[in-house]
Amino acid sequence: MRVAQFCQSSKFLAVTLLGLTLNACGGGGDNLTPQSKAFTADGGVSSFYRWSDAIPATPGVLLQQEALAPAQVLPNASQGIRILYSSTDGDDGKTAIYVSGDLQLPKGTPPAGGWPLIAWAHGTVGVADVCAPSWTLRDARDIDYLDAWLAQGYAVVSTDYQGLGTPGLHPYLHARPEAYSVLDSIRAVTKAFPQLSSSVVIVGQSQGAQGALATAAYAPSYAPEIKLLGTVATGVPYQLQSVLAYLNALTAQVPTSGFTSVLSTLEAYAWLGYATAERVVPNFLLSDHLTAKGKAFYSVVATQCLGPIEDYITQNKLVTADVFNGDVTAWATQTLQSSNYPTVKFAAPIFVGTGTLDTDIPTVVQYQFAKDACAAGSTVEQHYYVGQDHDGTVLTALVDSKPFVQKLFESAFGPRGHLLPWHAATALLARPAADDASLALRRSRWRWRYLPASSGRFAIVRRRPPGAPADLR
Repeated sequence: MRVAQFCQSSKFLAVTLLGLTLNACGGGGDNLTPQSKAFTADGGVSSFYRWSDAIPATPGVLLQQEALAPAQVLPNASQGIRILYSSTDGDDGKTAIYVSGDLQLPKGTPPAGGWPLIAWAHGTVGVADVCAPSWTLRDARDIDYLDAWLAQGYAVVSTDYQGLGTPGLHPYLHARPEAYSVLDSIRAVTKAFPQLSSSVVIVGQSQGAQGALATAAYAPSYAPEIKLLGTVATGVPYQLQSVLAYLNALTAQVPTSGFTSVLSTLEAYAWLGYATAERVVPNFLLSDHLTAKGKAFYSVVATQCLGPIEDYITQNKLVTADVFNGDVTAWATQTLQSSNYPTVKFAAPIFVGTGTLDTDIPTVVQYQFAKDACAAGSTVEQHYYVGQDHDGTVLTALVDSKPFVQKLFESAFGPRGHLLPWHAATALLARPAADDASLALRRSRWRWRYLPASSGRFAIVRRRPPGAPADLR
């Protein structure tokens, strides 16, 4: 069962959902200044992830590429390419860095204008370099999900994010570093691979949903030249400062309900985020705030990915007081401010997929995001998936997100990417009705809209301009 809600500008139609109400703390992360970082999770990857030459001052420049291992090439891809590209440190907003990722190209011949591009923002994997998706094998869910987009004829570029694979601590859940990493991956591949189109849709899940939405929010100021058509986000994080109160509430229930998998998952998310405090809290050293158990835990974080981290928490039944030697509220709240979106007014349409059984990001939080985005003037299409949790929503949502993305690209290019000059279309319509090309055009359910006059072309979309042939259906 699926439940959909839509909003256009400030109009928001939705059913009321009952659930846990989380208090939010305001504030943005753009004015935070990184500090020296004592906690690191570097190492374990190949020399490809280390760039010894000068980093270009221009972000989004492809530095090097190499073929992915055959096991890393997705089944519906003709080619998988590991990439390294220039970017900007999203925490300080100015330092030139480099970021890794990969590009998967679909099978077949590129359409006119190039393969339409999906930019994938991945979910939580950890902060250790060895967790970078371009280095390790993706899980089965992500393989199936990305393969579904490739099967539709989209190329997929995936950033690892700042500090995953490459030197320096990954600023986990910091919105601006995620956005810059995604935007510069788009810049890098669209410049270097002529078989790609210049238009893109951002797609993300969980941490990647935050990254995708942050990308949409920062794109107009950081990369205004990118033709961002829209965003798909499932399991959307929002107002993450509230996680402190949520964790406290769950921890208080441990004596009666026992140590749950929900608690271990949320603790893993929170404590990965706390590891980045050294980047944004002045004069902060993580090691000063750790117990002996905490130091043992973070030695696992430095070398392992999410699954083993969650297992370690569960096996040791760790709670906040076991890991940290004092009240974390002040510095953890300051750190989590970096997760805030700079705005929830987005220039392009947003798709939000929410599972009604999502305990990682409670349904009510995702509802609140959609409501606030609509109130701010965004166009939001939100779908609820009854009986689906945080993980299950990803693939289930494809039934709605695929047509959403198809419409975005058709609005830009026309069906299947074809742009027809007016004289060519009228010539097709003048052919006998039995002619295959003429028949296909006449039977199209799409109507006509002019593109900007400078292009001299039009796309087949839902609007009919004055003077269009009367017999077009």
